[in-house]
Amino acid sequence: MPKIVRLESFADEFVCFVKATAEDGAIGWGQTSTYNADITQQVFHRQVAPHALGAGCEDILGLVQRIEEKEHKYPGSYRCRALAGLDTALWDMRGRREGRPVVELLGGKARPIRAYASSMKRDITPEDEAARFVRLRDEQGFDAFKWRVAAECGRDVDEWPGRTEAVIPTVARALGDGVAKLVDANSGFSVKRAIDVGKRLQDNGISHFEEPVPYWDLEATRAVTEALYLDVTGGEQDWDLATWARMMAMGAVNVVQPDVMYMGGLSRTLLVCEMAARHGLPVTPHSANLSLVTICTMHLLGAIPNAGKYLEFSIEGPDYYPWQQDLFLGTPFAVEAGRLRIPDGPGWGVEINPDWLDRAIYRESLLG
Repeated sequence: MPKIVRLESFADEFVCFVKATAEDGAIGWGQTSTYNADITQQVFHRQVAPHALGAGCEDILGLVQRIEEKEHKYPGSYRCRALAGLDTALWDMRGRREGRPVVELLGGKARPIRAYASSMKRDITPEDEAARFVRLRDEQGFDAFKWRVAAECGRDVDEWPGRTEAVIPTVARALGDGVAKLVDANSGFSVKRAIDVGKRLQDNGISHFEEPVPYWDLEATRAVTEALYLDVTGGEQDWDLATWARMMAMGAVNVVQPDVMYMGGLSRTLLVCEMAARHGLPVTPHSANLSLVTICTMHLLGAIPNAGKYLEFSIEGPDYYPWQQDLFLGTPFAVEAGRLRIPDGPGWGVEINPDWLDRAIYRESLLG
């Protein structure tokens, strides 16, 4: 089994790509989680790379779990964000070795996959949000949309007074029938307020209510779920497998939403998907920007048997996410009839832009 002999990273404040090299020259590209990625880069080289160098490339989950054990005094988000860089690079390496896309390694196939157009904005008027959704529906064929209500962790204080009550019917009516409608509260409401808003969502044909209350309060989430008939969803922030087990066992949500990068990579995310399957729950992952997280999620959804209805696809451009521009060569996020095609090249099937890499903060860890 070839050993890992070199781990390189390329980072800025928002993104950190990882390149793994094996002793036989095989390579793979991955990514840590976005945001504060320059900090995650330090964690990667201090607390992940030393345990990975000299290890075999094949048992990816086993290696990730061993690193978790070695770094057992440091459980938490940053450890998982850093582990994602190693995990996703090794999956890419495996795909490149076999000449197959990751989706095929998982038992699926590269194909078009339905997406929902996901808005990240709260500083947008209901009328402007409705107008850009209608334009995307007509020009790119999206038949599912998600928009924001509440204020992020807002404690029942809206982004501005009355916005939630205005944006729900304005967008829903503009989109009309035959379109899936989703909203995200980002932990913004109390239980009582969330239930009141949830009933308003149901009255307007909205089927998905994401993080209605503080996500860490599973009992509060379950109270909202039990009071409504639409799907209450969550889990994007969660990385701890014990929390996932409790969330599902207690029936806190109807749909689980792991983020591949927050989780620590594909291998740990697959454990959540398997857990969800045992509970009869669909998986609609969180993938809120156009970095490698959305590519990895496409491969995941193309393979798991309990995949949700759609892929989250951010519609925000350079005005909102200037850092996500020009990360890759080509057009890996081309939309046709509201669908994106899972890349069919080896590994993740994308190539990182060398010009971006040339501008990044570079670090390496070598065996010995």
